[in-house]
Amino acid sequence: MDASTRKIVHIDMDAFYASVEQRDDPKLRGKPVVVAWRGARSVVCAASYEARRFGVRSAMPAVRAERLCPHAIFVPPDFTRYRAVSRQVREIFLRHTDLVEPLSLDEAYLDVSAPKSGLDSATAVAKSIRAAIAQETALTASAGIAPNKFLAKIASDWRKPDGLFVVRPHEAEAFLAPLPVAKIPGVGKVMDARLAALGIRTCADMRLRDVRELERQFGRYGRRLHELARGIDERPVDPDQLVQSISTEDTFERDLPLPAIEATVHALAVKTWAASRKTERIGRTVVLKLKTADFHLLTRSHTPPLPPQSESEFVEIAASLIARVELPATTLYRLAGVGLSNFRDAEEFTQPELFDAAT
Repeated sequence: MDASTRKIVHIDMDAFYASVEQRDDPKLRGKPVVVAWRGARSVVCAASYEARRFGVRSAMPAVRAERLCPHAIFVPPDFTRYRAVSRQVREIFLRHTDLVEPLSLDEAYLDVSAPKSGLDSATAVAKSIRAAIAQETALTASAGIAPNKFLAKIASDWRKPDGLFVVRPHEAEAFLAPLPVAKIPGVGKVMDARLAALGIRTCADMRLRDVRELERQFGRYGRRLHELARGIDERPVDPDQLVQSISTEDTFERDLPLPAIEATVHALAVKTWAASRKTERIGRTVVLKLKTADFHLLTRSHTPPLPPQSESEFVEIAASLIARVELPATTLYRLAGVGLSNFRDAEEFTQPELFDAAT
C-alpha cells in the first residue's frame, strides 16, 4: 500500500480499566475510581474521568493520587478481566480489516484503506467500530482518522472521551502547526526542555529549523522530529508486531552517585511493571540500564527460572541489579532505566500438571 493513500484509524478505549470496573460494579459509576494497588511503591494503572478532574493520571504514584483525590475509590487491577474485554474489542476490529496493530490492551492502529466490511470511508468504519464497542461491551472508545499513524494517534485524543476526529491529508500541516512539540512521541520532559532552549515550542517552530541543525543536536531523532512536525510518517500498520521489551527511564536534572538513584530505580521498576500488564505477552528478563556522566552505557540483567509473578518480585530483582554495578564509587550517573524483555506468549509459560489425573 502506497503510504500516500493510506487510511489509518487509531482506536483508544476511554479510561479502559476504570471504565470496566465502573461497568461491572454499579456502585462505582459516577465516582472517582483509581485502578491501583495501595502502597508507597504502587502507581496508578488507570483513573476514571471523575478522578482525572482532580489531576489523577495513569503512571502517577498511588500515594500522590490519594493526596490529590482523598475520596477516590481505589480498586486493585484485574488484568484477566481487562484482557478478556480487549479480545472482544479486537474481534470487532477484525470484522473490518486484518491489518490491526495492537499497542496495548486498550488501543490499536487499523489500516482501513480497503476495509473488508465494504464501508465506503474510514470515517464510516470508525463510526461502525465505536457503535459495536458500545453495544457489545457497554464501553466507549475514541477514534482518530488520518493518513498516517502519527496523526491518527493525536486525532484520537482530540475529542476524548467518546469522540471522533478526522485529519484529512490536506489539513495535516495546518492541524499540526500550533501543536506543542511535547505531544510528539518520544518528546519527554528532558527533550522538551532541550527544544525549549532552542526556542522550539510548536510544530510550526520545528518546521522553521534546518533539518541538518536538528540532526547535529539530536542525531537521527532530529530528522524524525522534523518529519513528524510536517505530518510525515510512513510507518505501515504491522499486524505481526509483537512486544519484545518494555522499559521506563529517567534522565536526572543533575548527575548522581549510585546510592542516590536507588529510589529512582524502584519507581521506574513499578512503572515498567504496570506497563507490562497492558500486553497479553509475558516478559521474563529484568534489565537495569545506567548511563554515566561521560555517556558510558552499561546494563545488568537477570533471567529468573520463571517470569516475575508480582510487582514486588519485579522491583526486588531490579533493585538487586544495582549491586552488580562494579564501577568506582565516585562514578556519577545521568540516566537510569528499568526494562522487562524476553517476552513470550503466555501459553509458553503454562506449567504442565505434575501428575496426570488418571495415574
